[in-house]
Amino acid sequence: EVQLVESGGGLVQPGGSLRLSCAASGFTFGYYDMTWVRQAPGKGPEWVSLINSGGGRTYDADSVKGRFTISRDNAKNTLYLQMNSLKPEDTAVYYCATIGVGVPGAYDYWGQGTQVTVSS
Repeated sequence: EVQLVESGGGLVQPGGSLRLSCAASGFTFGYYDMTWVRQAPGKGPEWVSLINSGGGRTYDADSVKGRFTISRDNAKNTLYLQMNSLKPEDTAVYYCATIGVGVPGAYDYWGQGTQVTVSS
């Protein structure tokens, strides 16, 4: 059974930092690209970042470019999102998702999400 468990969210002041983690199990983590998606209150999902299976290629949304860094440790089956210079508009539930484990190209398995709130 594929499982993704996010952690590391919380309340942080504007300008602060958080590091999200996503612990993966039930599939061969190092074979698959992974992604982070967020959803702010009252809005639809927004893609944030993507990393390829080996970790050598990353892609970021313009809204987070230069502030967020996606990474992974395939030995630990864990995905990360380092978030710096946080802004109130980064407030959202953050989800990690697999890409193509079940359906080629699909964001097919999701974690339960972790809440990030940026507020003074």
